Amino acid sequence: MVIGIFGESCTGKSTLAQRLHEELGGTIYTGKDYLRLHKQESMAREAFRTLLRETDAPIIYVMTEKELLSLLPEHALRVLVTAALPDIKSRFAARMGGTLPPPVAAMLEKKHGMFDSEKCDYHWNSSAESLEAACAAILRKTI
Repeated sequence: MVIGIFGESCTGKSTLAQRLHEELGGTIYTGKDYLRLHKQESMAREAFRTLLRETDAPIIYVMTEKELLSLLPEHALRVLVTAALPDIKSRFAARMGGTLPPPVAAMLEKKHGMFDSEKCDYHWNSSAESLEAACAAILRKTI
């Protein structure tokens, strides 16, 4: 079973992945972790595609880059994670010691909504729905 979790930075993807991992076990991959599979990027991508396509074990793949969505197999459960822009900014500022520099704020504003048109099987807005409700809904989809 493959669960692809994707969205902008600081929306709650890693938190969701960790909670699902606690329930399902398996392995969590993030971003370009697949590069550990081979020294050449193209070979690593292909090895990762094969792994995702052929595995029976739970794999949770967390992505913040749109081009990585192409690695997901057809049978993957696709989970879009979003949040309100003020929440994203607040969470990002907390990561940076409490201050959000103007260039970073501008970057977050520019990227906000970049995944909204992507196909998904479940959409979790972490600003509006609890983590527990999202996990329960996703787990129901894995049965």
